[in-house]
Amino acid sequence: MVSGKGTKLTEQAEAAVREAGGKAHTAATPSDRPLDAAKTRDRPVGAAKTRDRPVGAAKTRGRPRSFDRETALEKAILAFWERGYEATSVSDLTRAMDIGAPSLYAAFGDKRSLFEEVVRVYSSRYAAFADHALAESPTSRDAVERTLREAAGAYTEPDRPHGCLIAHAAINCTTPEVATSLRDRRNATIAAFEGRIEEDIAAGTLPAGADAGALARHTGAMIQGMSQQARDGASREELEALVEIAMSIWPRT
Repeated sequence: MVSGKGTKLTEQAEAAVREAGGKAHTAATPSDRPLDAAKTRDRPVGAAKTRDRPVGAAKTRGRPRSFDRETALEKAILAFWERGYEATSVSDLTRAMDIGAPSLYAAFGDKRSLFEEVVRVYSSRYAAFADHALAESPTSRDAVERTLREAAGAYTEPDRPHGCLIAHAAINCTTPEVATSLRDRRNATIAAFEGRIEEDIAAGTLPAGADAGALARHTGAMIQGMSQQARDGASREELEALVEIAMSIWPRT
């Protein structure tokens, strides 16, 4: 039998338990949980919070170039070679190269930058015969003759534009920087021949009174004239006949 005092103590204990349980339940309510914790249940498992993803993380990297740069450059060479610099528009280039204007600008820069690269590659790939002749021929006369004969062949090759790109691109060119660059290249070739001729005069291979400057300019005129003749339809044989005449007037000791 429990005394009255014991019953009162028991009731007080039960009330304390009920009070503690109520506080525990209240602590677990959503209002007391962090905001993100309350939302976690509503988000699919593994879903990333937007604010935790770096800006642009969902974006893929830019697509790689979808064309071969060397192939496109070769097509640009042919386009400028055929039309010249001024007459070749960006639209002409994109059609010939089979790329869009944004790709052209991204890969090559603007039209002038592309043309500068075209001239460098053309000079080493198609027009290096004068440099080789000057470096490998025993005399300036041999160098000139070899250059002119190789020009006759190079300027009339089938399946590509005739003549010289550097000579043709300068025609009607109204862009000062381009015109100056092409003129400097042509003058550099003449200067190289003049230097080689002067060496032969000093060595006695050519007469002491030979005019090195005039002979060099004659050679330059032949190269440029043969280029235009080729564009006008002259055959290799016809250009080689000009070489025979040009070399017949070359001074001898």
